[in-house]
Amino acid sequence: MPAKHSALRTGEAAAGGGLHRGLGTAGALGANIIDMVGVGPFLTLPLIVGVMGGPQAMLGWLLGAVLSVLDGCTWSELGTAYPEAGGSYAYLQRTFPAPWGRAASFLYAWQLLFSAPLSIASGCIGFAQYSSWFLPGRSHAFLTGVAMLVCVLGTVLLLQPVRRIDAATRLLGGIVLLVLLTVIAVGFTHFSPALAFSFPAGAFHVDGAFLLGLGGGLLISAYDYWGYYNVCFMGAEVREPSRTIPRAVLGSIAIVGTLYLLMNTAVLGVLPWQTLARENAAARQYSIAVFAQTAFRTHAWAHAAGSVAVVLIALTALASVYALLLGYSRIPFAAAQDGNFPAVFARLHPRHRVPTVSLLTLCGITLLCCLLRLQEVIASLVVVRIVFQFLLQGIAVMLPRHRAARQGAGLFRMPLYPLPTLLAMCGFVYILLSRPRLLLELRPVLFVLLSGLLVYGIRAVRTLRNGRNATLPA
Repeated sequence: MPAKHSALRTGEAAAGGGLHRGLGTAGALGANIIDMVGVGPFLTLPLIVGVMGGPQAMLGWLLGAVLSVLDGCTWSELGTAYPEAGGSYAYLQRTFPAPWGRAASFLYAWQLLFSAPLSIASGCIGFAQYSSWFLPGRSHAFLTGVAMLVCVLGTVLLLQPVRRIDAATRLLGGIVLLVLLTVIAVGFTHFSPALAFSFPAGAFHVDGAFLLGLGGGLLISAYDYWGYYNVCFMGAEVREPSRTIPRAVLGSIAIVGTLYLLMNTAVLGVLPWQTLARENAAARQYSIAVFAQTAFRTHAWAHAAGSVAVVLIALTALASVYALLLGYSRIPFAAAQDGNFPAVFARLHPRHRVPTVSLLTLCGITLLCCLLRLQEVIASLVVVRIVFQFLLQGIAVMLPRHRAARQGAGLFRMPLYPLPTLLAMCGFVYILLSRPRLLLELRPVLFVLLSGLLVYGIRAVRTLRNGRNATLPA
């Protein structure tokens, strides 16, 4: 490998392209945690309980954590081998043989213009959904406007130096952890084992319905765990990436996985699972607020407790939007620096050194995605992301180029290579195959693939023509 890449691995060199290595372990861990948690588990808890048909939803959270650890090994290995801006974009470029690496990395950056805004919009929609607790009866158009304002606010907050962003991620990560710990503490101080473990008859009977339900539960839990790799997108801004990236990736999975299982158990020990799954519309929309009201139902301030819960969940939603915009904005920037995306995306803020055009573009597309419903956002996001990111990256870590690169000193190496990657890929394929409307949900994948190949082909032809013209005599 060139000396430049060796220096990057040790974290001794400044990041290329004007980015600065100012993100430490605490900040990276915080960025991952607020990306992972956000508003996801608070909104999707009723969904996973409904899909799996009872408290056995805990199995979905547990298997989701296992899948994340397996895939986290892939991210940690690639992240320390290629600690560059863009994460998956750089990994596909470095590992696939030319010219396939350039095409695969372009397709990844291209799909990000669709999937990243969907992910960011889910946090914005979650904020708006919970804010309607204080604004009952408001129209969908009004709440869409609230979601859009959240996106704009998150973008504005990111137009600052990376050192301030590091401090902000630590603060927001602490708030997110505080919210989860508060929910867990309230739940276990008002806990009813009879409610928490009231499994319906045949809850663990393995048949077709169980496997489909488990696949649906895994899709939701995978969505809730995603974000453990956020630090990899900021590889060029991480101090000592060979240590920081694996600690942030695997550490965030361990912390958040434990908290998810405890939170799920705590909530089901207060709210009957039937209420979350199908009986109470308010409980499905404001699950944590109704949980707080139920826990303190004997007190005059029960409604106030629900309102406090809403405020805390709204803060976590804002934190997730902030973290997602932070990480994803680095990918089109990296592709543009590489000459594999429109050059305008490589522009940095003249003073704060953040990728302004990339950030503002993602903000603009996210505003359009805020027009969708949350369930539509989640399903489209997961299917597109599995095909264009997780499966492609699983292949990348097993290719000859990376097998040679992983022998470098000081790099993270997954145990039992490549078994964790193979098991993770099997898990992602299982999620896809368990989708009852898979062919319909694959349409966005086909659109992204065909449109991406068309744009890549046009750019390739133009580049070839420009190269020929440059060689002609004057």
